[in-house]
Amino acid sequence: MRGLLLALLLAAPAGPPPKPAIVVKPIPFGAARRAETAAYSRRHYGRSTWRLVDPRVIVEHYTAANTFASTYSAFSSDTPDSELHELPGTCAHFVIDTDGTIYQLVPTSIICRHTVGLNDRAIGIEHVGTSDAQILANPRQMRASLALTAWLMARYGIQLRNVIGHNESLTSPFHHELVSAWRCQTHGDWTNGDMKVYRRRLAALARRYGVPLGPPARPVDPHC
Repeated sequence: MRGLLLALLLAAPAGPPPKPAIVVKPIPFGAARRAETAAYSRRHYGRSTWRLVDPRVIVEHYTAANTFASTYSAFSSDTPDSELHELPGTCAHFVIDTDGTIYQLVPTSIICRHTVGLNDRAIGIEHVGTSDAQILANPRQMRASLALTAWLMARYGIQLRNVIGHNESLTSPFHHELVSAWRCQTHGDWTNGDMKVYRRRLAALARRYGVPLGPPARPVDPHC
C-alpha cells in the first residue's frame, strides 16, 4: 500500500497547471476602442471603464465560422455588431483554432464584448467551429481548451461552476444588465448539456493539479 501511495504521489503533477503555449496576435484596441468600451460599460454596467479587474467567470463560445482568419478579421473590425448594433465591436480574449493553436487577441486586463451582462466580469474563449459537438469531438482543440481554461481558473481563482457556456449566461450569479431590452439576451452556443460534458473533463484535469473546484453550481432564475 505504501508503495502504491508513493507511486501515485510521484505521478501527480507538482504545482498549478502550466501555462499552455499561446500565440499573441493582438487585434487593434487603441484609444478610440477603449473609450467606446468605457462608454459601453457605463451604459450597461453603471461604471465607466475599459479595464477588466478581478474576472470571476470564463465563458466558452464557438465562432460560427470555419477559420481563425475570418474570426480574427471580424474581431479586428471595430464596427457596430450586426445583432445589437452597438460599439465597440465584439471580441474575445482567446481563440482556439481547430488544430489546437491558442491565440490571444486581447489582454485579460481589458474588457471584451462577448457576452451581454457579463463582459465586465468574464474572460471570453472562442473555439473555431460551428457547433458544440464539433469542438467536443476534436481532441487537439479540446486539449488546448481544457489546458487554457484550467490555467485561467488557477491564475484567477475562478471556480468550476463559473466556467460556463454562452447559453448559460442568464443563470450566472454574476450576470447584470442595466438596459432592460438586453436583460434576457443570450446565444445558443455551448448549451448546459454540452457544458456538463466539458466541465467533467475540465474537473478531471483541474484535480490533477490541485486546482480548487469550489461548491456545486446554483444557477439563478433569470425571470426571462
